[in-house]
Amino acid sequence: MNNIDGNGGAVEVLDTLVIGGGQSGLAMGHYLKRQGRRFLILDANPRIGDAWRQRWDTLRLFTPAKFDGLPGMPFPGDGLSFPGKDELADYLEAYATAFALPVRTGVRVEKLWREEGRYVAVSDGRRWEAGNVVVATGCTQAPRLPDFAPGLDPSIVQFHSSEYRNPGQLREGRVLVVGLGNSGAEIALEVSRTHPTVIAGKPGGELPVRHGRTAARFIFPVVRFLGLHVLTLGTPVGRKAAAHKLAHADPLIRTKSKDLAAAGVEFVPRVTGVQDGRPVVAGSPLSDVSNVIWCTGYRESFDWVEPRVFDDDGRPRQHRGVATDMPGLFFLGEEFMYAAVSATLLGACRDARYLAGRLPATD
Repeated sequence: MNNIDGNGGAVEVLDTLVIGGGQSGLAMGHYLKRQGRRFLILDANPRIGDAWRQRWDTLRLFTPAKFDGLPGMPFPGDGLSFPGKDELADYLEAYATAFALPVRTGVRVEKLWREEGRYVAVSDGRRWEAGNVVVATGCTQAPRLPDFAPGLDPSIVQFHSSEYRNPGQLREGRVLVVGLGNSGAEIALEVSRTHPTVIAGKPGGELPVRHGRTAARFIFPVVRFLGLHVLTLGTPVGRKAAAHKLAHADPLIRTKSKDLAAAGVEFVPRVTGVQDGRPVVAGSPLSDVSNVIWCTGYRESFDWVEPRVFDDDGRPRQHRGVATDMPGLFFLGEEFMYAAVSATLLGACRDARYLAGRLPATD
């Protein structure tokens, strides 16, 4: 339903507005459509799946294809294979088409607030009003960089892992990869084939089995069960795991420390600052670094959400995605929102189904 606002502009009035058209938003859309709700999904990217297309060229999922489908549509192909990022992006686009989900791309919501019992979202002069809003923008919204990153010498090529595509972006010379999580390990292994490579940091542990088809057949079903049903905020062990996960890097899954060592990657302690334009490690600047790739993760970015439903760390105050202070406001796809897999395809499906059952009817 369209109305006219006080300035003569069109207003779309909805039952539910979903902000974010990635896997979480699409899974939510599936359940909303089954309920017959009047809803719309807004996504900032030009094309569905672009959040994945924009990652580095060789990125592959850690989970096998049999666990990568959204509700009502299995992921195509070999169930024990590990899809590439473009395969997943194309699947998401095909999913939205198959279920005729109302996704509007190229729309970045600039502000969300509550007014007279409804939520109002605006973007580039357009306005939407809804009784319910599901924020499904995910946990990779804003790249995290250390405060001292701008102090690097301008001759050093530097960028965040979100901007890395392939080794062709790098200058000749030594590469410093900062951060020994999964992204850092995979990128370091790739660039080590063409550049001398150093990786800084300490891993948060390692998956104790080799990643691959055998693990997909026998190990990942166990991991899936634990991630969905045991490591949740409803269990003591899950709450302990959540506190650890939010404070430490994920364990290395596919590329392990021994793989990096075998490729000739040098390990150094974490980077603590910049001195004379050079990154400082163990109290001394690394003088022969030509490139720095910051694999330092992401931070939450909810500056555009006016209802202040966030704790001191900027995370939503919620229970299983239901905002505790604002009726009709929901969150989806956040890190350990309820379970260890909440930010993954597996978690998106389960959490979306849960939220869909708790969205109130609106006028």
